[in-house]
Amino acid sequence: MSNSGNTHFGRSQRIFIAVALTLVLTFIGSDALAQGVLLRGVSPVNESMGGCATACPIDAAGSLYWNPAAISGMASSDMSFGFGMLLPKSTVTSTAPTGAGIVTGSTESEAGAVPAPSMALVRKTPGSRWTMGLGMFAVGGSRVNYPSDPTNPILAPQGSNPFGLPSFGRLSCEVEILQVNPVVSYQVTDHLAIGFGPTISMGKIVAMPFYLGPPTVAGPPPQFASGVGTRWTWGGGFQLGAYYTTDNDWHFGASFKSPQWCEPFRYNTEDAAGNPQHVEFDVDLPLILSFGTAYSGFDRWTLACDLRWFDYANTTGFGFGRNSLGVAKGLDWNSVMSMGLGAQYQLTDAVSLRMGYIFNENPVDTMAVFGNVGSPLIIKHCLTMGMSYAFDNNWVLSSTYVHAFKESITGPYVDGSHNPIAGTSVTLDAEADTLAFQVSKRF
Repeated sequence: MSNSGNTHFGRSQRIFIAVALTLVLTFIGSDALAQGVLLRGVSPVNESMGGCATACPIDAAGSLYWNPAAISGMASSDMSFGFGMLLPKSTVTSTAPTGAGIVTGSTESEAGAVPAPSMALVRKTPGSRWTMGLGMFAVGGSRVNYPSDPTNPILAPQGSNPFGLPSFGRLSCEVEILQVNPVVSYQVTDHLAIGFGPTISMGKIVAMPFYLGPPTVAGPPPQFASGVGTRWTWGGGFQLGAYYTTDNDWHFGASFKSPQWCEPFRYNTEDAAGNPQHVEFDVDLPLILSFGTAYSGFDRWTLACDLRWFDYANTTGFGFGRNSLGVAKGLDWNSVMSMGLGAQYQLTDAVSLRMGYIFNENPVDTMAVFGNVGSPLIIKHCLTMGMSYAFDNNWVLSSTYVHAFKESITGPYVDGSHNPIAGTSVTLDAEADTLAFQVSKRF
């Protein structure tokens, strides 16, 4: 009996390692970039596992957000509060021809720290097949803050642009997306659980100038009004998932998150003469498919892998299109695949260590760089690490550090018909660091 068990575990371990290596080699070989406006994880613990939670319910927040059925697999009831600080760093460089020759300028953003709070509650009732949960998370966002720069063609003042090309002057853009996830999970059999819940989202987009709206001066070059006078916008959708466990330490999960159908973002701004102007911009959040597996057959180890698909190309506000005035109807993003790998090692009964790695496909191609100066979400690789310490009274303190490695993308200026302008280029550089903490109570 003992030899049979060792043979079985060896085979399972070899399978997991082979699958993980295949996925890593596949994604490293691709031109992978950021998964878009949505964050990699929704809590410090979830981020430290590379965002893996679809089949790995070690954290209430991650399970609630990525797979509502996975909360049935948690070892106990759990309540957690997390807070992260994201420090994005970005630079825009542009080149344009002038009568005096080619001019190139580069400018750094001063975005500062972006807060990312999280709260999650999972309630398991002994003897019941039902598990309830409620989560409130910062699920997405970005921020840039470029000063006006006469030496950088794309940031030259709008009203006195010496290059005769579209420019933004001082460019500040901030996106915040919050979500509330009430969910319920039902243990259908000893191995299978299913989960469901509505999703309630609220978001805010502030931009100066609001270059996704109609120009106040048609140009050339065009000029744009402020996109600051706005409010929080609401939306909603739903999510459902399945979580399956086996007797040989394998865990599997799948989930479907519907698009978040949102009301239009509305702005009270003004035209070039200072007269009041009302601008609307339609943005939803994309459909997300998640598939995950986890393995706990190694002593003290839990290994996990998640694959996700984000349908940006078919989502209002992110896909390609122009209206009758030639104004962008979206950011021209592609739908993308994302992969996360995570590992947790139980060092002692009180201390657990975690590490993760994230790869993503590219939502932005070179022809869309010009329209994404305010949203340089182009990170290619992320390394995550964290640890937790459990006190005797079931309080757990966790910390996480994430480094998003520097990445660049270059494309041309484009005109109102989305045609490249000869002799021009725009380069976006971006990297980021995140430090986060979480306190949890198991009961």
